[in-house]
This record gives sequence, C-alpha cells and structure tokens, in this order.
Amino acid sequence: MSNVFASAHPLVAHKLSRMRSIDTSPKKFRELVREIAALLAYEATSDLVVVPTEIETPLTTTTGSELQEKIGLVPILRAGLGMVEGIWELMPTAEVWHIGLYRDEQTLRPVEYYNKLPLEPTVSVCLILDPMLATGGSAVATADILKRWGVKKVKFVGLIGSPEGIQAMQQAHPDIPIHLAAIDDHLNEVGYIVPGLGDAGDRQFGTA
Repeated sequence: MSNVFASAHPLVAHKLSRMRSIDTSPKKFRELVREIAALLAYEATSDLVVVPTEIETPLTTTTGSELQEKIGLVPILRAGLGMVEGIWELMPTAEVWHIGLYRDEQTLRPVEYYNKLPLEPTVSVCLILDPMLATGGSAVATADILKRWGVKKVKFVGLIGSPEGIQAMQQAHPDIPIHLAAIDDHLNEVGYIVPGLGDAGDRQFGTA
C-alpha cells in the first residue's frame, strides 16, 4: 500500500477518537470533521509544485515561493461537504466542484445524481473529499469522472478507510494517493466500516 497514507499525527488521532464516540453531538462532530480535514489536507498537499517569486519585505528583497498548481476540492455529496470549509481556510483560492453520489443499499454500488463540471478542466489538482472510504464505490466513480474530465493529478482525502475500500480504489486507480486519518478493521454485512463512527452524513447533519 505504497500510496496509502494513514496519518500518524497525535492531533488527528485525538480528534478522531472524539468523533467515534456515540456521545459526540452533531455540532461537535462537524467541528471535528473540519479540523481533521484541514490537518489531512496539509499532509496531502506537501508535494504541490511551487515556483520562485521575488517579494519585498519591510527590510529587503528576497525570493519566496508561489503555488503553481490550481487546486480543486471535490466533495462527494453529502458527507464530503463537511470537509470543505476546513481545507478552504488553508487554500481560499481553491475551486469547489460537487459530485452527487449515493450508495444503493441493495447493491452497495454508487448512483450518480449530480455533476455540474464544466466541459474543460479549470484546475490541475483535485482532492476528492469523502469522510468514509467504505466499499470504495463512490471514490472510484468520482475518480473516473475526474479523469474523464481531464484532470492530471487526483488525490483522495478521507477520515476512515476500510481494507476493502482501499483495495477497490487501488485496483481501479493505482495512481491516486489515499490520505486517511485511520484504517479500520473491516466492513460489516451492510457495508459500514467497523469500528468506524457510524454514518458520517447523518452524524454531521443530525439526521440519524
């Protein structure tokens, strides 16, 4: 799993533990989603390309760095929405493009219902945002969409992944790095990650 990165940061581990608790309120859960997303995005974007630029400080002229690549955030609706704000605070010029997918509870396969991407790519790097990499169906489908769109560099950023979801993503898109807060044990018979944290969308939006 050379392209799978599970965060070893103590802050991520601490915040994720609070998210897992059944006693965590939707308000607090949303806060933790934003905070962990920002920490993971910091790690996931460590290889972004920069170019030297001359800047004037209050004391002298020096050479700094400027991002060369234009970033797109692609939250998978609806659970991925909660990850956008935290990352946007780090990268306020990033574009946000929504992909709407839901999981058919009978087949566990993704069904696309929303996609408003323009004809041509407007960004060079896309971060797919989804709290749970469970069966991997939604992540694979979103990566398919972005590659057909023409984006050259795609990364997946999520909170928790299952071995099954990671395997599915690696088989379909071995070139896409996967950044997670944790890798859990397995999927249960209805496709939920165990030990997991429940339904990330329901817990964010208070609809459980």
